[in-house]
Amino acid sequence: STTELGSPTALYLAASGVGHIIIADFDQVELSNLQRQIIHGTPDIGDDKVDSAKAKMLEINPNIKVTIANEIVHTDNLSSLIKDVDVVLDGTDNFESRFEINKVCVDHKKPLVSAAVIRFEGQVSVFKGYEKDQPCYQCLYTEEGDDNESCVQNGVLAPVAGLIGTIQALQAIKVIFLQH
Repeated sequence: STTELGSPTALYLAASGVGHIIIADFDQVELSNLQRQIIHGTPDIGDDKVDSAKAKMLEINPNIKVTIANEIVHTDNLSSLIKDVDVVLDGTDNFESRFEINKVCVDHKKPLVSAAVIRFEGQVSVFKGYEKDQPCYQCLYTEEGDDNESCVQNGVLAPVAGLIGTIQALQAIKVIFLQH
């Protein structure tokens, strides 16, 4: 998605030459997004985030393929979105979505690079819960946390999102490199 984390991640994946990138988001660009969702600019306000993101990614690297899904990610469409990918990146901002994405990754044996930010801090983890003795996201977070403790309610310092998104892109590239 082109959220706080998806924006820098998508830019670096495109610049690095990751051949086919699928982005999913259901929202439109708003002025309030611009300080932390750096893939969008003022002229993009009102546009669908996936369209704006795709255009910027192709400006950086016209030799990649970008597939967009202008929809909310949920259990019913996750399988079709990830069936042919090498790695899944999750930067969603709620536990329900994170658990759904984790389950589909485990079921389809896809590595998951999970990232989150809030206020002045962030985290990035790589999960391969389908491999023997390897944890999955839900192994680490066994219960849903408080979704009121999200960046929507508490904010995030924009450079933190940029830094964590960049690390998420790096981890995804490492996963892809090690698979091939």
